[in-house]
Amino acid sequence: MTDIFVGRLMSSPVETVAADTPVQQAATRMLDRDIGSLVVVDDDNDLVGILTTTDFVRITADDTATEATVADYMTTDVVTATANESINEVAGTMADNGFHHLPVVDNEAGVIGMLTTADLTAYLSTVETPPVA
Repeated sequence: MTDIFVGRLMSSPVETVAADTPVQQAATRMLDRDIGSLVVVDDDNDLVGILTTTDFVRITADDTATEATVADYMTTDVVTATANESINEVAGTMADNGFHHLPVVDNEAGVIGMLTTADLTAYLSTVETPPVA
């Protein structure tokens, strides 16, 4: 399979929120847009965290989450990719770590995209498999 770059498969623009966004507002946005994650950015569009549907399991289990913000539940140690990275390498990172969402960043522009397992699956469904000999 010919390798391609992350920039070709990533979704863009990315749905972003601020860290002080209430979790209920974040959940509504994810439901309205039918997405599984929100990238948390600062005023300069720099990545500060990610909030995923998995985080909402913790939020739901926490009786005190009614006044919570995204900052209370987001993951801050986020693994990222760049648009010029190899899909083969990035897919391996996602599989090895059980990630379903990987933010794509640029040193100057900040967050520029999101690569998801759905993006990878859509791409693989179009790749022609060589005939078995």
